[in-house]
Amino acid sequence: MSKKILSIFSLVRFPNLLIIAFTQYAMRYLLMEPLLPSDSFELQFGDFQFALLVFSTMLIAAAGYIINDYFDTRADLINKPTRVVVGVAISRKVAMILHLILNIIGVGIGVYLAFYIGLPALSLVFMLSTGLLWFYSTNYKKQFLVGNLIVAFLTALVPLMVVLFEIPLLNREYGEVMIRYDADFNYLFAWVSAFSFFAFITTLIREIIKDAEDFEGDNAYGMKTVPIVLGTFWTRMLVVALIATTLFALILLLLKYIYFSVDPVDYISLVYFSLFLLLPLILLAIQVMAARGKRAYHRASTLIKLVMLFGIGYSVVVFYLIRFKY
Repeated sequence: MSKKILSIFSLVRFPNLLIIAFTQYAMRYLLMEPLLPSDSFELQFGDFQFALLVFSTMLIAAAGYIINDYFDTRADLINKPTRVVVGVAISRKVAMILHLILNIIGVGIGVYLAFYIGLPALSLVFMLSTGLLWFYSTNYKKQFLVGNLIVAFLTALVPLMVVLFEIPLLNREYGEVMIRYDADFNYLFAWVSAFSFFAFITTLIREIIKDAEDFEGDNAYGMKTVPIVLGTFWTRMLVVALIATTLFALILLLLKYIYFSVDPVDYISLVYFSLFLLLPLILLAIQVMAARGKRAYHRASTLIKLVMLFGIGYSVVVFYLIRFKY
């Protein structure tokens, strides 16, 4: 494989794109499909159309990574000089062309899918995402907290896209049956929303930690990120507060919906939450409180990314429990 192709894979964060694909497939086949009311119910959004949805999401995300690096080159030369691609391995002109092509194809597919299911208003989600990624890279990233919230929101949107395209079709097909039994598909939305909220808050934590890691370069180019405005001490306190919020939400979820609501007690979820979510988050809080310097923040950023992956991985546990335990 040529160096240029490897550089493009690096530019679009190919492993992150695979995580996006896994997240959406997990929401559909490991969560929503097993949670349907009975075996006679089927997902209504076609497999091919769903694959197009995933592909569209990946393309828009890839375009976002490209435009972010395009406008961030000068700061990245200070923050991470060995990882700069735009202007080094790939020209700025080629990067912009790639960004435009990926966006056009990604939004085009999204618009087609929205009209395909008879909900053209969903086209706005793809256009909004593209616009937010552009303005994030050109403006919002430099502002206090705004850029972090935008990235967290767009990350949370990845799993939500699955229900946005599926539930209207389920209601169209099975709505009368569900009404007859005084039921609905809101529980599917609630399940995916829980994963979406986890993606939002953990992404917000990671984005602030990354800003602390990139303090030097961001400060040199006049950005107003959280660490620059608040200082490193209060940034660490903010991150710890967000971690504490996440821990509280997970413990509440574990106790209310898993530990006390299931008979027999779901010890598999209890062990998974304890080992792969709660314990790493506690270690992260300790690590952030003790963090001093770029390397320490980089380790914290890596740890929270693992926690995010473990969060998605719980969908595998849910699938096993539904299919083989309950």
